[in-house]
Amino acid sequence: MKIEQISGIRVAFVDTNGPPLKQEADALTLLGDMYGSEADWITIPAERLHPDMLDLSTRQFGLFLQKFMNYHARVAILGDTRAMAASSKPMADFIRESNRGQHVLFMPDRAALSARLAGA
Repeated sequence: MKIEQISGIRVAFVDTNGPPLKQEADALTLLGDMYGSEADWITIPAERLHPDMLDLSTRQFGLFLQKFMNYHARVAILGDTRAMAASSKPMADFIRESNRGQHVLFMPDRAALSARLAGA
């Protein structure tokens, strides 16, 4: 995990390479990896999310994201969010509503995240 500053905000970048993230416990692993970094945000590559997690009916994705909220870490999913949104109407709605808020973002790339954080 690499820590960088974007518009004065400390951001932890999860490596693209690694095992698929597919359960709530994986969030705890990532939180442990960023412990002590003083990062406000963690970015997770969309390709690291296991396809089963993106089935919102299983509630796994919600539980995964809730772990970050419990530890006051904001989350940005970086990658092809169009493909995620196309997977189901509930996922498209979830992405749209999340992007209206301040705690979970779905961004196509680092440049979009940087622009969003600069506007925050």
